[in-house]
Amino acid sequence: MPGSTAWNGRHGRRRLEGRISSWAVRATAAAACGALALTACGSTKDSGAAGAKGDGGGKVGVILPLLTSPFWQSYNDYVPKMAKTEGVDALKTVNSNSDPSQQITDITNELNQGVAGLVVAPLDSAAVEAGLDQAERKGVPVVAVDVAPDRGKVAMVVRANNVAYGEKACRYLGAHVTSGKVVQIMGDLASVNGRERSEAFRACVRKNYPRLKVLEIPAKWESDTAASKLDTLLNANPDLKGIYLQAGGVYLAPTLQTLKSKKMLRKAGTAGHIVVVSNDGIPQELDAIRKGEIDATVSQPADAYAKYGMYYIKAALRGKTFQPGPTDHGSTIVKLPNGILEDQLPAPLVTKDNVDDPQLWGNTVR
Repeated sequence: MPGSTAWNGRHGRRRLEGRISSWAVRATAAAACGALALTACGSTKDSGAAGAKGDGGGKVGVILPLLTSPFWQSYNDYVPKMAKTEGVDALKTVNSNSDPSQQITDITNELNQGVAGLVVAPLDSAAVEAGLDQAERKGVPVVAVDVAPDRGKVAMVVRANNVAYGEKACRYLGAHVTSGKVVQIMGDLASVNGRERSEAFRACVRKNYPRLKVLEIPAKWESDTAASKLDTLLNANPDLKGIYLQAGGVYLAPTLQTLKSKKMLRKAGTAGHIVVVSNDGIPQELDAIRKGEIDATVSQPADAYAKYGMYYIKAALRGKTFQPGPTDHGSTIVKLPNGILEDQLPAPLVTKDNVDDPQLWGNTVR
């Protein structure tokens, strides 16, 4: 089996021979290579993956966290389009169905098929390490999308600044709710996204809006959980003034339905309206803004996630590496505390003032 002593011996000798023959080339290239942001310099250690020939070739597996959210449905639709644009031979996507254990099995299955690279959207920031370690042992580069792993090796994380998500939601609610109770319906705290959005929102309110009282609903990215807990919360807090949805793809519909069932869904600008700020930028959120059902959302770039997931896996297969700094596509590469590089893509706040902007990905899909 891959990972056995015999397998490591054969392929270890091959990698060593390849390295010996390329050391002279690398030494020459290193002298000419600067440490400029987004300059591809040298090769990654694992560039000898099966099927990879230094030209970005080889099959690439793409693993999704779930398909019950309109956001991930859109990402799934973008993947083959962006793979074609970026010249990546992507296999049919695999859905881990919200199960971190299944996601590790999916990674194993893709590796056993001999993929040259993987693009994975982790469900659990810690649990995904087991899959990343398998890929590293086989010399298969991985690009993580949407969620950064706590540990493990990836060539790049393609993600937006999730701290900014929480802060933008806080700032919007703070500007439109002068005092009273607001609730954040949180994501899964096993995910760095859920942790960062929750902590950023909480800290921002505490620092800047002391007259707001933050209530919290841990909902694990589950729509049913969000609906039932919001119903209970509203029974005890009928004077709620604002709601922050950390994932509109799974929380928007149950939130609107719950408010409607309690006769608390009132149009923006009318008495008794509960201010709602969301995250994702799906078409349903944009329509809800137009109708006055919610007030704002942060547009998480599903299209750019797919595009740059493909871009960076192809770069990894070619042996390219990157440095922190501004990119040529309006983002910034940062080094995370665990040493992993993350390309933080732009994620604009959407309100009634810019909801019809044709550049928003949510306005290009239906």
